[in-house]
Amino acid sequence: QVQLVQSGGGLVQPGGSLRLSCAGSDGIFSDHAIHWFRQAPWKQRDERELVASMSSGGSKVYAESVKGRFAMSRDNAKNTVYLQMNSLTPEDTAVYYCKAALDSASAYAYGLWGQGTQVTVSS
Repeated sequence: QVQLVQSGGGLVQPGGSLRLSCAGSDGIFSDHAIHWFRQAPWKQRDERELVASMSSGGSKVYAESVKGRFAMSRDNAKNTVYLQMNSLTPEDTAVYYCKAALDSASAYAYGLWGQGTQVTVSS
């Protein structure tokens, strides 16, 4: 069964760093882009914010709100994509989801979601 399994997250102080992981089934990254969304506590599912994307070819795009602070990377041998988050602020507090969608599709098209992981930035 194809699935995405997330790990990482937790509680961090403002200015701190966290790394999220998203492990996929063999081969999923060969023709799927991986996207990271986040859902703030007061927002609905359809209001999830797209924060970062990486195509199967490795091209990356970041939302303005995280540009320069967040970075995606991929380890093909481990079938895992990472989201490194630095200089975190309380506004980054959210549940973070990874999603796999076909390269040719929009990040908002049908895709496979990870289970989500909580990130809380607080002193």
